[in-house]
Amino acid sequence: MNFFDRLHDRIRSVDSVVSVGLDPDPSRVPDHLDEYDLPRWAFNRRIIDATHEHAAVYKPNAAFYEDPDGWAALEETIAYAHGKDVPVLLDAKRADIGNTTRQYAQMLEKVDAITVNPYMGRDSLQPFLADEESGVFVLCRTSNPGGADLQDLELETGESVYERVAALADLWNENDNVGLVVGATQPEELEELREQVPDLPFLVPGIGAQGGDAEAAVEYGLADGVGLVNSSRGIIFAGENDGEDFAKASGQAAKQLKARLNQYRGD
Repeated sequence: MNFFDRLHDRIRSVDSVVSVGLDPDPSRVPDHLDEYDLPRWAFNRRIIDATHEHAAVYKPNAAFYEDPDGWAALEETIAYAHGKDVPVLLDAKRADIGNTTRQYAQMLEKVDAITVNPYMGRDSLQPFLADEESGVFVLCRTSNPGGADLQDLELETGESVYERVAALADLWNENDNVGLVVGATQPEELEELREQVPDLPFLVPGIGAQGGDAEAAVEYGLADGVGLVNSSRGIIFAGENDGEDFAKASGQAAKQLKARLNQYRGD
């Protein structure tokens, strides 16, 4: 089975489309974990223990692991999540040319899916797209305010840049392994993109700390029931002021988000 088949089964087994973003900002990892060799791994393990029953996927962002101890923490995190039968989506936003992008794509040997940046075109993504078993989420319409600087620009065809990205991603989906990253802060755009590409699952960030629209994220983010709605800080730092019991609040936050999203999922 490819990634989206596996994700479909995972969503059904835990009745959840929640993506838990594992972004262990060292400045916010509880002080009592400093005694461990890899505090970020110690933090993630406790988050996974508390949230795995509610997680369709874990989404570590590579930015929080790009140092020697960080990569070691990430490898431990990936293995532990897999031990809980939870897929791992690496939020890396990678793409480049030739040998470089082939090196980036080697990460798919360790994780189940990855986010990629389409700015350099199809050849920069080819090693990812060619991996039939892994998921490839193409950045399309991001939830940050500055995303409009480029993504909203109108082309001669009358479509916006992000609409062209969606159309290209649909063409690139020859192996049924492509999804889109589409933010939840502009629900009308979510709706329009769903009409344009009815078969591509969306990864929808912006729920939680960024205040995105949960109903729209579910209504338009899922394709045949498959898609992901991400929360990072809103879950992993929910117990930031709870000392050694921090993970308990994270578990409750994940459970609550699952219930909130499930109101809109239907059968």
